[in-house]
Amino acid sequence: MSAPPPARTPSPLPDFCRLPAVAALFAVGALTVTLMWLTPDNPRGWRGYSVGMLFVSWLSVLIALALCYARPWLQRLGGWMPYAGVWLVMMLVVAAASACARWMDLALQLDLVRVPPAAFVRDNLLVAALLGAAMLRYFYVLAQWQARLAAVAHAQVDALQARIRPHFLFNSMNTVAALVRVDPAAAERTIEDLCELFRAALGATGTHEGTLGEELALIERYLAIEQLRLGERLHVRRELDAMPPAYPLPRLLLQPLVENAVRHGIQPLREGGEVRLRGWHDTRTLHIEIDNPLPPSPTAPGHGHGLTNVRQRVAYRYGTRATVEAGPREGRFVVALRLPLDAPQAGSG
Repeated sequence: MSAPPPARTPSPLPDFCRLPAVAALFAVGALTVTLMWLTPDNPRGWRGYSVGMLFVSWLSVLIALALCYARPWLQRLGGWMPYAGVWLVMMLVVAAASACARWMDLALQLDLVRVPPAAFVRDNLLVAALLGAAMLRYFYVLAQWQARLAAVAHAQVDALQARIRPHFLFNSMNTVAALVRVDPAAAERTIEDLCELFRAALGATGTHEGTLGEELALIERYLAIEQLRLGERLHVRRELDAMPPAYPLPRLLLQPLVENAVRHGIQPLREGGEVRLRGWHDTRTLHIEIDNPLPPSPTAPGHGHGLTNVRQRVAYRYGTRATVEAGPREGRFVVALRLPLDAPQAGSG
């Protein structure tokens, strides 16, 4: 078996092609101009403040454009060198823009800058060097914190899946053991299905990420095994029209919910019952619901551990835009997932 591909590490640099980074550059520059304007010995008034804000806006756009185009080359550097490269690009842009602005002021005789050209460029470079170093330090600390957070989150997912897999394995093998005594041919077919099922469920690809289509196929394999064991007691209604099969979904996210529905909603009932699988989507949200009948008398505690795992994995994978709700509704136990339809691919950054 070939080794799984190495995990993609997040970029240490912010994306200066996006609005948040440009806004951060502008905010730092605008704050600096405002503080300088508020100093007691500043005689320039509103005219100087307006000119300073215009210069900072122009400078922020130039720096963002330069860093946006230079980012692919800067990312190839190792260690702290990408940040040094960003700082150097910022200094070059500030020096060139300051010299150009001072030349235009002299050529057009606007008298907006009242210091010699060399002093104007020097002062701007000193201010930009200090502010740039402070801002890059912040970005560096933020990148390190995000990397540690991602490592902790991946470790939690590993632990969650490790707790799900034995439970799933033991229940499936008990099903096979029961079939061997009553229908050897069905048991043989079930073992063949289990081989394919465990190949997907136990992470043969070396990743935690799959698709909605793969997860639904895994559910169908599980339900086929349970159908042989429970017979007419198990009925399944599928309302999964127009579901996007390529939607990115963590492996073993829905299957434990279906297993809980069968275990706690169908097995305790002598006459059995119906498990409903519903799915639809609107312009922004993918809706998935799994529900089962509630037994008339309390059963062994359930719908707790698996739901906790699902909630944690959904929160890690999709963030605050996703929700998992569970509880009784009109005599049935319903688990409802709301997932963002524009979920990014895992590892994209």
